[in-house]
Amino acid sequence: MTTCWATKKVNKETAFIRNGSKLLEKLVDICDGKCNSIRRFSATELQKATNNYDPRKLLTKDFGYQLYNGFLQGRPVSVKKFYDSDQQYEYCFNDIVYASKMSVHKSFVKLLGCCLETRIPILVFEYVGEWTLGDCLWGSEEARCRPLLWIARSKIAMDMANAVAFLHAAFAKPIVFRNIKPLNILLDDNHEAKLSDFSYAISIPEGESHARDVEITGTLELIAPEYWTTGNFNEKQDVFNFGGFLLMLLSGQKLADFSRPKEEIFLQNHVEKCIEDDRLNEAIDSIIIAEGAWLGKEQQLQAFAALALRCTSEIEEDRPTLIDVSKELRKMHRSAISCRQQQG
Repeated sequence: MTTCWATKKVNKETAFIRNGSKLLEKLVDICDGKCNSIRRFSATELQKATNNYDPRKLLTKDFGYQLYNGFLQGRPVSVKKFYDSDQQYEYCFNDIVYASKMSVHKSFVKLLGCCLETRIPILVFEYVGEWTLGDCLWGSEEARCRPLLWIARSKIAMDMANAVAFLHAAFAKPIVFRNIKPLNILLDDNHEAKLSDFSYAISIPEGESHARDVEITGTLELIAPEYWTTGNFNEKQDVFNFGGFLLMLLSGQKLADFSRPKEEIFLQNHVEKCIEDDRLNEAIDSIIIAEGAWLGKEQQLQAFAALALRCTSEIEEDRPTLIDVSKELRKMHRSAISCRQQQG
């Protein structure tokens, strides 16, 4: 459906009718009549909740939205405001529909409701915490004051793999997330992680092995080669994306760094070269190295890096499934806990 507004002066009633009909269309299409209920909030309520979208309450932002922490009806919440464009209008409804369907899963941020009075609806989610995983890896000193140690990272990886594997396996039409990155992972004070932002999510049509996009969508370095060349993708796009995420989590580095040698600018190439030269420690976050060694830790880090690189294979068929990735990460996490406890 093409979205086109004749004027930006849209009153609340017109916006509500248009947004409500769009929401119903999306819900019927994806949920098949079975969907978690979501509440409706007024624009005034959300302005008050965020102190008129005070920049000091900004938790995170991406190309298409800003996410604010606020206080609404006696509880902390997160309020998501999309930028005003036709493209973000479509992404907004994706987020509402898929997030409402996934609220039953502990590793997704729960959608509480939305405001339909504005040109583009404003979304209200549960409050998770003050930081994203991106903040803890690359943010201010305040955000990094509690070091993200190896066992915590292995649990984040395991939980996120479980969440995306759920999207792939739990529905008649598998859902491809296409947006797994530290910026979209919210952390509480105990580093428990929840995945957010279904803007780019899409279901594979029934009876088909792939979905197709007219325009390539996602973070450039996290887009699988076959998606680039054909416009077709399936769950293996998420596997490729997840491999890049694992490399960032392990290294504490971003996907591209032009201060590295030319052949190692991209993180995947950097990690591959470090493994080839038997210097993997150079690709591992110094925080993980600084916490010290224990029996089995080096093997866990090597296995983690190897799994990430298998996920980012250029050949679609050579990548594991997210279900298999989830199983391997569960074993690694349990091994990390067991070996650490044995050390005392």
